[in-house]
Amino acid sequence: MEKDKIEKYTDELCKAILKLKTVEQCRAFLDDLCTYKEVEQMAARICAAEMFLRGGTYNEIIDATELSSATLSRVSRALTHGSGGYRSVLEDGAAQ
Repeated sequence: MEKDKIEKYTDELCKAILKLKTVEQCRAFLDDLCTYKEVEQMAARICAAEMFLRGGTYNEIIDATELSSATLSRVSRALTHGSGGYRSVLEDGAAQ
């Protein structure tokens, strides 16, 4: 897919997410949009990011989330060098 189309579709996805007002609406949207496994993986990544921010170790986080070390490394990199997405939803307590 062309980069311009991907950008447009990603913007539309972000706008759709911003319309959600309740946990129930969000769950319904995710159920329609993603497979169970995709939602499970995203939820585990949020949990891992939160644990990293609280000082969790790789081993503790892997035990708690069952994420692969490669995925956990990606979450860690995103927290250190990413665009701030995890922090924007976690540091203000929004995901707790």
